[in-house]
Amino acid sequence: MESRRLQKEFEELFKLNASGAQSNVSAHMVGSDMHHLKGIIKGPPDTPYSGGTYIVDIAIPPDYPYKPPKMKFDTKIWHPNISSQTGAICLDILKDEWSPALTIRTALLSLQALLCAPEPDDPQDAVVASQYKNHHAEWERTARQWCQEYAKDIEEVHQEQIRRLMEMGFEEEVVRKALESAGWDENAVINSLLG
Repeated sequence: MESRRLQKEFEELFKLNASGAQSNVSAHMVGSDMHHLKGIIKGPPDTPYSGGTYIVDIAIPPDYPYKPPKMKFDTKIWHPNISSQTGAICLDILKDEWSPALTIRTALLSLQALLCAPEPDDPQDAVVASQYKNHHAEWERTARQWCQEYAKDIEEVHQEQIRRLMEMGFEEEVVRKALESAGWDENAVINSLLG
């Protein structure tokens, strides 16, 4: 059941990506591993995250869809419900409120909604939550600054990855192909190119 369900979800995500529809969330497999994905969330307009592109690491457990995917932000973000240190997420549907009716896409959409409406009374990062509640303008400035510094456009991120690997002495074409086949997982590419 699990692999058929995942395959169906991938097909739907792929259709959305390929249709050119301006979807604000997407996900891609890392290499050929159906249990490891990278999600991409566009920062919602009218929030400090607007204009940012956030990468989310997604691990699919063997008992999916009966257990939720494990998600964490790879992109640093200043948000009360996301750890500024580890990217860990405090969101009920990723824990005890998960339902097999939910999908990876709906989980990513829920994360995007969380960016619009932080829950500082149920924080993952107490420092950020305190700033959100007690010094809101400062919180907003910091969140905006982190967005500009860390949540770059995905093409810009890919170009930086290619540049870093080329600085290690690898040809651009080899680097690009390796990154594309590894779902843009830079560490996996370094290990395969050096191994």
